[in-house]
Amino acid sequence: MAEGDIEVEITEIEGPPEAEPEIPSELPVLPLKETVVFPEAVAPLAVGEPRSVRLIDEVLNHPARMLVLVAARDPEITEPAPDQIHEVGTVALVQRMVRVPDGTVRILAQGVRRVRVGPYRQTEPFLVAAVAEIVDHAERTTEVEALARNLGGVFGRMIELVPHLPDELQVAVANIEDPTTLSWVVASSVRLTLPERQELLEETDLAARLRRLTVLCTRELELLELGAKIQSDVQTDMEKGQREFFLRQQLKAIREELGEGGEGAQEIEDLRTRLLEADPPEEVRVAAERELARLERLPSESAEHGVVRNYLDWILTLPWSVTTEDDLDLTRARAVLDEDHYDIEKVKDRIIEQLAVASLKPDAPGPILCFVGPPGVGKTSLGQSIARALGRRFARISVGGVRDESEIRGHRRTYVGAMPGTIVRAIRDAGAMNPVLMVDEIDKMGSDVRGDPSSAMLEVLDPAQNGTFRDHYLDLPLDLSRVLFLCTANVLETIPGALLDRMEVIRLSGYTEEEKLHIAKRYLLPRQIAAAGLTTKLLRVTDAGLRTVISEYTREAGVRQLERRLGAISRRVARRVAEGDRSRLTAGRDVVRDILGPERIVSEVKRRTSAPGVATGLAVTGAGGEILFVEAMTMPGSGRLTVTGQLGDVMKESAQAAVSFVRARAGALGLDLADDYFSTHDIHLHVPAGAVPKDGPSAGVTMVTALVSALSGRHVRADVAMTGEITLTGQVLPIGGVKEKVLAAHRAGIRGVILPKLNESGLADLPPGLADQMRVTLADRVEQVLAVALEGPA
Repeated sequence: MAEGDIEVEITEIEGPPEAEPEIPSELPVLPLKETVVFPEAVAPLAVGEPRSVRLIDEVLNHPARMLVLVAARDPEITEPAPDQIHEVGTVALVQRMVRVPDGTVRILAQGVRRVRVGPYRQTEPFLVAAVAEIVDHAERTTEVEALARNLGGVFGRMIELVPHLPDELQVAVANIEDPTTLSWVVASSVRLTLPERQELLEETDLAARLRRLTVLCTRELELLELGAKIQSDVQTDMEKGQREFFLRQQLKAIREELGEGGEGAQEIEDLRTRLLEADPPEEVRVAAERELARLERLPSESAEHGVVRNYLDWILTLPWSVTTEDDLDLTRARAVLDEDHYDIEKVKDRIIEQLAVASLKPDAPGPILCFVGPPGVGKTSLGQSIARALGRRFARISVGGVRDESEIRGHRRTYVGAMPGTIVRAIRDAGAMNPVLMVDEIDKMGSDVRGDPSSAMLEVLDPAQNGTFRDHYLDLPLDLSRVLFLCTANVLETIPGALLDRMEVIRLSGYTEEEKLHIAKRYLLPRQIAAAGLTTKLLRVTDAGLRTVISEYTREAGVRQLERRLGAISRRVARRVAEGDRSRLTAGRDVVRDILGPERIVSEVKRRTSAPGVATGLAVTGAGGEILFVEAMTMPGSGRLTVTGQLGDVMKESAQAAVSFVRARAGALGLDLADDYFSTHDIHLHVPAGAVPKDGPSAGVTMVTALVSALSGRHVRADVAMTGEITLTGQVLPIGGVKEKVLAAHRAGIRGVILPKLNESGLADLPPGLADQMRVTLADRVEQVLAVALEGPA
């Protein structure tokens, strides 16, 4: 017979077996693994051991077709010896045999009688033993009848709850009158362990066997009924296709009924212990207890279990009751700040003042400071120094480029993968409720359809509100009033007014060449020497060498590029040392130029202002103060004004105001022009570096100067730079960023600066010594500007 690609040989046994077959005195013995066959039962068996296959062949060649089926004591033994086999088994008739290509056979055996096996007559090629039939001690007493009826009733209820037991079996059991036959039918149909099956087979007292079967069936019935109850309880919570989840629910309910808590109970207990240790505020504790009770009811396999578990983890990892004690030693704090940073006296004084307030009023809320200045002036590193001076822990978050409000406030727990915002994560990382928290690049936050993060920062940075800050994920009050917030920004213009109003702004301007020299000697050079694995015995940079690096290879408000150049020098020396030259290198001007290559920063003021119509102005950008050139040119035309250089609307209006002023006051300004000159000539104003957007009113005086220079043919002085807004009447109005603009002129080698008269008070902010190096002209009229800026007679 063929089935698919597998050929099998099927042997049918001809003729029905005798109704009451006679048991021979000796029979072959077939050991069974984890199986007990009862009388009256039909059992399919797989036979694979060569010894057992040979036994089956021998049985089929014998007319009686009988063998003894006996359970092995140890199922792991392949060919058990006589002493490894139970002494009681069942004589069976082989009804059918199927031989498969792998050499194994499948047989269908019907149990006939119980027998006691032994002694064994042979062990090779298979086991043969003497057998003696075991007869029940059975009397048809009232007790036996009652036990049989009770067992039949219990088994009938089991059949209704077990899908794999056919309903016809219930009818068949009801029609069995012989209690012995009933016991064997029930024993072969109920799920029992191997020891329980063997115990029933060896039991010769019919009443005892019926009683034991009743106990086992009752236990199984209780489990089945409990399973049905569990199925009913969890049916409403189970979605279609969640069969595995349902099975685990059943297992959990069974464990609860048996009083087995498992790992979940230990986890809940651990969380309760952590909650006690965290000692959170009352509102937080109540919420955590509520979630713990909810977690206790949820199955560990539920998706909601993981959400609640993560939520509790976040609550318990926050340092609710942890604060650090401020070091109120003002002298030590000042020494720490001086050790880490050069100059910036205003910032240092503000921190010392805060310490003084804290010493007099410990519960005073922390200030919210915003350090504004160009890149590289030490804003971020200043936060770490302040934390060290105060004895507080330090945490930093960067909000540059953040466009999603949820980055600040967190995501609501309804979302997959939700987590708290950066504020909560920073508090957790700091490990205390009163850290120094630096919010970096606050001027570079954006906004889009996901919300406005700067609006979310309003509550964080408001001392009147942040005592009860609520993160969307935690949805619990978090006290931020004891946090010392330090924000950094390059410009103030991009910070929303409401947010800027909540912060105390402290400006950090760029450094002069002298300040950079001190910073390089005290901080930058030692750090780069150590980073390269060197010591001062191997490298020394002279003051002349440092000044060369500052003036010829960097032009910046801060010192970031300066540190990179010093790093390049240190790495060159490290290479010499690695190659075997351990002599000390003294890097002066020539050595620095040899290492760093050709000069990178060249002053172009004289070249750019060598022709009439070009004036040098001053501006403030995110990178600090800068110089810019304004070029003016006239040509025959129709009186049109052209403005180029990617100027903003305000700057274009300044250009129009400058042209209008010059046209109206041409005679007073000493311009010898025809009456129709402006109607027959076009004017073109251009601000180079056209790829860079520019705006603001402070270039007004520079545009007037360039225009008058172009119309009069007089050159603008190359050593003068200017800034100021103009009016149509010729007044010079004040501008911002005086210090940054004067520093920019100084860096460019310009020593003359024209400023509005109303900005005179801003000169007090100039670094010591810088004012002595600069020629500052204060003007309140355009005519005063032109008198200083233009060469030659008016």
